[in-house]
Amino acid sequence: MRAKITYVVTAAVLVVYFVLVGSRGVMLIETGTPVTVALGAAVLVLPLIGLWFLWKSTQFVRRANQLAAELDAEGGLPVDELRRTPAGRIDRDSADEVFARRRAETEDAPDDWRTWFRLAVAYHDARDTPRARKAMQHAIALHDGKPVRA
Repeated sequence: MRAKITYVVTAAVLVVYFVLVGSRGVMLIETGTPVTVALGAAVLVLPLIGLWFLWKSTQFVRRANQLAAELDAEGGLPVDELRRTPAGRIDRDSADEVFARRRAETEDAPDDWRTWFRLAVAYHDARDTPRARKAMQHAIALHDGKPVRA
């Protein structure tokens, strides 16, 4: 719940920022000189890119949460199996074991979104965000019946 509140507050702050930046861009365009019109147009592009990124991120999180709820209803949500050192760092051997099991599971059933979801969770637990995101995108695409890139 705390993560959802943080996400909503951050998104709201970003939207306010985008509105402020956008209004500055409009003011620059209204000035009417060639330089300010060019700068205003450039300034307006930034909030548009930001809004697009925020929208895509929100869609991704929403879809991942839907998959998690579905997997939870089936009783198939994975647990964090990674051993940690007393300092809280992930034990490398433990991570290698978990990844080997998750990869083998995914190789045995490459068209099952559930295996890709569990692999994504293992990457996330190990703080490997790029791989976690790619595996989750793969799981979402499989779940939705969309073509999946290799």
